[in-house]
Amino acid sequence: MLRNASPRPVRRTVSMTDVAALAQVSQKTVSRVVNGEPYVREEVRQRVQDAIKELDFRPNAAARSLVTRRTRRIGVVALGTTFHGPMSALAALESVARADGYSLSVHRTESTDRDEIQSAVDTLLNEGVEGVVLSEPKQLEAPPLQVRADVAVLTLGALGLTAREDELVVGTDEESGGRLATEHLLALGHRTVHHLAGPQAWVSSRLRQQGWTSALREHGAEIPEAVTGDWTPRSGFEAMTQLLTTTTPTAVFVANDQMAIGAMSAIARQGLTVPGDISIVGFDDIDVTEFLPTPLTTLRQEFTHAAHRGMNALIRTIDGDAPQDVPDLVPLSFVNRSTTASPTPAGTTDNR
Repeated sequence: MLRNASPRPVRRTVSMTDVAALAQVSQKTVSRVVNGEPYVREEVRQRVQDAIKELDFRPNAAARSLVTRRTRRIGVVALGTTFHGPMSALAALESVARADGYSLSVHRTESTDRDEIQSAVDTLLNEGVEGVVLSEPKQLEAPPLQVRADVAVLTLGALGLTAREDELVVGTDEESGGRLATEHLLALGHRTVHHLAGPQAWVSSRLRQQGWTSALREHGAEIPEAVTGDWTPRSGFEAMTQLLTTTTPTAVFVANDQMAIGAMSAIARQGLTVPGDISIVGFDDIDVTEFLPTPLTTLRQEFTHAAHRGMNALIRTIDGDAPQDVPDLVPLSFVNRSTTASPTPAGTTDNR
């Protein structure tokens, strides 16, 4: 038992009356400022906001929603959040929502089952969200997801997941990224480019592979069979080991950086070097790639930019602005570091 412990001071709840007194305005004016209503002079609005900050006034969200009939809550169904891209996008969504006075309700799932995703959407709708964000790393089974017409919808990816004509679709141009990686290696003189692909259930994996295939086809190069991994370094190691048992490639485009790191380890295990024997291009530009013993050439996805653009568009839609009409793809950046080079004379004939 603690003895002689002084009682913990109780923080008195700051009321709207306190804010009104400090700002020298009426409680009605404070209410208008808190609820974002018009018809408040900018000088008065600033005075009230200064008083709110000084007193650390925290409006009761439930009471405010009764007045405004708005929850200022956005629901997110997040798939694949253990991976770099979805995690980066979710952090950006939270940042934009918070800055605009919205809260997020997040449901995480790794499932591709359409009914399970629909159940998550329905749960969010029952919570009274004003908008729904769907991450789209995986292709869902038909039919499209159903979201009430009075709730704005944003899909982060290249494809919409609902049948709504007003659905916002914002993502990164992953197909062009696969094309850029492949064309870079072909321009260095490699006769063809092999591919370590991501899991085929993921839309992003298929888009990157489509970019690789189309670039090879347009250049009249052989299209080797892709070897599939699961985004992890171990799967990259195993996929490259498998590839090296049947051929000695001079150039490999890898579906993400983590698999590329594993692939480089497998190449070293075989006594080969990067880029001396095999050139490697990754995808994502995760933080560690710049600091590898041989810094990785890769494609930088602007996850944060795409998520910011998408969330800003969603909030504009919720606030009454017209939604965008077409998918909005953010371009990628090619990051040329140290893992690609022209093939050696001996290697120009064995990339089969």
